[in-house]
Amino acid sequence: MMMTELQIFGALATSTVFISRFFYFRSIYRDGAKPHAFSWLIWGCISAVGFAAQVAEGAGPGAWARGFACATCFILVFIGWQRGDRSYKTGDWMTLAVSLSAIPLWIVTQTPIWSVILVCIIDCVGYLPTIRKAVDKPFEEPAAGYAWFAVGALLSLAALEHYTPSTWLYPVVMVISNSAMTGFLLLRRQQKTAIA
Repeated sequence: MMMTELQIFGALATSTVFISRFFYFRSIYRDGAKPHAFSWLIWGCISAVGFAAQVAEGAGPGAWARGFACATCFILVFIGWQRGDRSYKTGDWMTLAVSLSAIPLWIVTQTPIWSVILVCIIDCVGYLPTIRKAVDKPFEEPAAGYAWFAVGALLSLAALEHYTPSTWLYPVVMVISNSAMTGFLLLRRQQKTAIA
């Protein structure tokens, strides 16, 4: 059976997210990367919501990468508890509490677009614990993992069956936020190397 163009892009997007996770897992076990469990828990919960919203709005193969990303987020939560950065600060706990307490708002809104807007905001807030840690320890986060994830989110846009704000907004935010995180990590690494 021949794959449609959308299915090809969906498979490419999912493969690219797989590559991003490969870099992340390899960095954990080979290079000593330490995922912040709070960020990954927030991203896992929000990815589940975003995936559900995309499926409800008929995203088709454009949602495949989000579903795969969601599953791997929860694997990284577990690894984060076991091997990750455990220097949780008050701000990390506050970020986690605010993010998770916003999930019931998604249930109350009952509108896909408001759900996706909330998801995008919470997802961006989820970066705060990892950014706080990466300011001092930028080598504990694999920049390549974030870069490849941005590419996967971009490809998932090409795989969407229906373009509505509810289906395209979250992947666009993922492209921007993961690209920004990549740039931030590379900049902090350069600064740390220059100081050393």
